[in-house]
Amino acid sequence: MNIIRRQIRFSGMVQGVGFRYRACHAAEAVGATGWVCNEYDGSVSMEIQGTEEQIDAVIQAIERGRYVCIENMRVRSIPPVEGEYCFRER
Repeated sequence: MNIIRRQIRFSGMVQGVGFRYRACHAAEAVGATGWVCNEYDGSVSMEIQGTEEQIDAVIQAIERGRYVCIENMRVRSIPPVEGEYCFRER
C-alpha cells in the first residue's frame, strides 16, 4: 500500500456548507488521516494522508455535498506524517 500525503487548498463555495463535516466523515469511512480547517479568506485547507484511492474518494464525497461548489483546488504533495491515526477538524 503506497501511502501519500497531499496539502490541498479549496476555494469556491466551501465555507458554511458542511464541507469540514463531510470531509471528516468521508475520511473516517475510508481510513484516511489528516486535518481540515477554514481559512480567513473563505477557502478551506486540508492535509490528507492515505492511498491515492482513499484521497480521491474523500474529495468525491465532499463534492457530492448539497451546497458545496469547489471552483479551484491547489494540490501539493508533501511527506507523509508517521504515527497519525485520525482525521480531524482544526
